[in-house]
Amino acid sequence: MADTRQIRAGKGPVTYALRTFVILYLAVLVVWPLWEVGSRTFAPLERGAESGIGPFLERLQDPTVTYAFGLTATCAFWAVLINTVFGVGISLLLTRYRFPGRRLLSVLVDIPMSVSPVVVGLALVLAYSSGQGWFGGALESAGIFIIGTTPGMIMATAFVSLPLVIREVVPVLEEIGTDAELAASSLGANGWQTFRRITLPSIKWAVVYGVVLSLARSLGEFGAVKIVSPGAELRGETATILIQNRYTNFEEPTAYAAAFVLVLASVLALVVVSLIRKEDRS
Repeated sequence: MADTRQIRAGKGPVTYALRTFVILYLAVLVVWPLWEVGSRTFAPLERGAESGIGPFLERLQDPTVTYAFGLTATCAFWAVLINTVFGVGISLLLTRYRFPGRRLLSVLVDIPMSVSPVVVGLALVLAYSSGQGWFGGALESAGIFIIGTTPGMIMATAFVSLPLVIREVVPVLEEIGTDAELAASSLGANGWQTFRRITLPSIKWAVVYGVVLSLARSLGEFGAVKIVSPGAELRGETATILIQNRYTNFEEPTAYAAAFVLVLASVLALVVVSLIRKEDRS
């Protein structure tokens, strides 16, 4: 009994040792690298150079930087929109219907989380490139180009962030069951009315949570987009590709500024997720 009370109280040398280990692990792996990005963003890289918020904002106003973030926002917006619509639909299909291949579909949904994004980009090239792709030639004859264009980048971004909405909505649908939906149907409600008035209000916070996670994942995508994008200035260069290009070309100030914006976006996403969890529990 005494040991149980000690564990519940969170005291004892083992507990303190574990806390210290976890804090040090997170500090070395997460906090320290991010702190370095933030400190170098606002620090002068050369003696006599300006530092602070002014040069930081000036770097972000560079046309190539604004283009990169605009393209990133475009890809993220459409990827999140696509994954939200299809994610909710797939979640309903997995939880509300029984059909042959249901387990296979559930496994396919998780593939983007286990496959390297670079492999995803290569697969898209093999499927949709105009030269050797399975569908590239037919699409090109219709005037539709995928690889090297914004639609291809959106496809790559949507692929890697596909499971995030689904894996947040499916557990909630399984938890709420089908009693309320069956009751609404028995009272004469059609499928759309049942979804809009019964199902959607029950899963709204799960959907929002999945959307936030999907947005954060989409903003930071690099590997898959790098393969399908030209990756040149003002031509297919997203924020993550811009960071790599500027850093490898010894333009560290711009790379640090862009990286800091992405870090800030991720932190804001975490804050939103925390607020969503608090609202959901209340």
